[in-house]
Amino acid sequence: MRINETNRTGMINSYNSAGKSQEAKKGRASMGKDEVNISHEALEMLKQVEEPQSPARREKVSSLKQQVEEGTYKVPSDKLAEKILAFWRKQ
Repeated sequence: MRINETNRTGMINSYNSAGKSQEAKKGRASMGKDEVNISHEALEMLKQVEEPQSPARREKVSSLKQQVEEGTYKVPSDKLAEKILAFWRKQ
């Protein structure tokens, strides 16, 4: 039984070179134009952010920012759970 045959290395090299040429062809073909799609929901959220906020809303946001900076803000777990359940039920 022969373990080392000299002809096998040539076959391996030709196999490797064929794979590289196919990858190069795929790389050139896949180069295309970049495109970004923004969902309808994201556009709606952007409109809400851009609209002027009421004074009560601004005060609430500044209060929350201050609590977060001081480290005294605690996430209400019941409200968080409601939001998570609503998200998963919607899907």
